[in-house]
Amino acid sequence: MNEPAPSRLSLYLNLIRWDRPAGTYLLLWPTLAALWLAAGGFPGWHLLAVFVLGTYLMRSAGCAVNDVADRDFDKHVKRTAQRPVTSGRIGVREALGVGAALALVAFALVLTTNITTIALSFGALAVSIFYPFTKRFLSMPQAVLGVAFSFGIPMAYASVLDRVPAHAWWLLLGNLFWVLAYDTEYAMVDRDDDLKIGIKTSAITLGRFDVAGVMLFYVVALAIWTAVGWSAGLGPIALLGIAGAAAQVAWHWTLIRHRGRDGCFRAFSRNHWLGFSVFMGVLADLAVR
Repeated sequence: MNEPAPSRLSLYLNLIRWDRPAGTYLLLWPTLAALWLAAGGFPGWHLLAVFVLGTYLMRSAGCAVNDVADRDFDKHVKRTAQRPVTSGRIGVREALGVGAALALVAFALVLTTNITTIALSFGALAVSIFYPFTKRFLSMPQAVLGVAFSFGIPMAYASVLDRVPAHAWWLLLGNLFWVLAYDTEYAMVDRDDDLKIGIKTSAITLGRFDVAGVMLFYVVALAIWTAVGWSAGLGPIALLGIAGAAAQVAWHWTLIRHRGRDGCFRAFSRNHWLGFSVFMGVLADLAVR
């Protein structure tokens, strides 16, 4: 007996990865950490709602755009072959329409902030749209993803201060290295398929130095975050959050050192806990002042 065709709603939820929120958390925790740092504590319900909802909406929109850009590649990868756009169950225009609608709602939220944040949102949108196409010509497209996934940091500062101080850009740089680390782990999962297809990833570029590269990216990210936090006046509690993140990095090494697909995917999919640890350290440190 044939299974009933999925509803449009279920296809849309599949398109935006409704059942896989880890990607949203990867965006959310550094953005909230920046928001707390900019405000010196709780930023207020308005900004919290703007950035939580905006992060979810923009990640969902990004998934739709990414699936359209990668539809001809994804059909050759077992893990992605049944995505709605790749399988033909959602058309290209329909998927782009869903992405555009979500991005417009996110932009409406940004309009409730200030002109600096609004201006930065255009840069964030441009990088997000550009990223999926970089796999065709950049040897390490994860660097562009790092910029896209870090734009919430300067936007958070702008929403509170109406400007972006220098240390916010340093936080963005640290976050970029974190993205390089976890998305290289993700790329290690699909490396064999990606080599056959002919797309470029950091895992392919790094070759036999992939594990060392991931560890180096983690170390640089944590070092930058520690230096920025210390210069911003954060104390021992924030350092406990960094220490928790460092312990997870050590665990990730045990998962990826043999380059097994399951281990690499597990490391990638648990990375949001690393970001959560850093955020909780910032939140707790500011809360006890």
